[in-house]
Amino acid sequence: MVIYWVIGVCFVGGLTSLFLASVIFKETSQSLINNMVSLAVGTLLTTAFLEIIPHAIEEANNNSHDISFMVLIGILIFFTLEKLFIWRHCHGPNCDKHGDCETSSANKINGKGSIVFIGDLFHNFVDGILIASAFLVNINLGLVTALSMLLHCLPQEMSTFSVLLHSGVSKFKAYILNIASSIATLVGALLSFFILSIMQEFIPYVLALAASSMIYIAISDLMPGLHKKTEIKDSIKQISIISLGVILVFFIHSFLH
Repeated sequence: MVIYWVIGVCFVGGLTSLFLASVIFKETSQSLINNMVSLAVGTLLTTAFLEIIPHAIEEANNNSHDISFMVLIGILIFFTLEKLFIWRHCHGPNCDKHGDCETSSANKINGKGSIVFIGDLFHNFVDGILIASAFLVNINLGLVTALSMLLHCLPQEMSTFSVLLHSGVSKFKAYILNIASSIATLVGALLSFFILSIMQEFIPYVLALAASSMIYIAISDLMPGLHKKTEIKDSIKQISIISLGVILVFFIHSFLH
């Protein structure tokens, strides 16, 4: 039964991502992405601290020391991966990370798109692992985790789609690459589901890594972009939407428990 939930969530997430990728052709797309980034900050942090870490500690027989240490190790791992140019990805079409890849030549343009796609592929594969590990604890945790991942991934996929088009990739090929990255989530979820089903003692530590990835993404990747908008009205809007994300997960948590 659980595996059907995993497959279903990955499938719905992929379809939603594919559908919303086309939104970037509208003038309001950048505003939508910024709002979704703010929402993702709230949901990711609340899911990590209110849902995943407590469940990880519970699954580890209340060994909070080891789980906290694994969260710390996870944050350092993701920092290292970012330094190696693998983990980092953008949540807007104008990303500083890709600033040195200007359109001076076709090779540089295509290379920029390739880097973005590889990073997106890897990131979605890891997301699949984290979603499956949450569902193996219980369906409620899996649904909350999947929701937070989806709200985070939607602006990611939209911006990736935009960068691919800007790098010279056709619209059709960009859609195909988007589908491929969504399949990576399903592959990661299925692999981890079957492996962790056999080696369940590792589930608490995979959950701790899930929490560390959410915390790191929210604080290191998403929040700095929000700080670039310094006007009072933008700040109030960001704080309001972040709070909405916190309240959303809090009420889902209260309802499910």
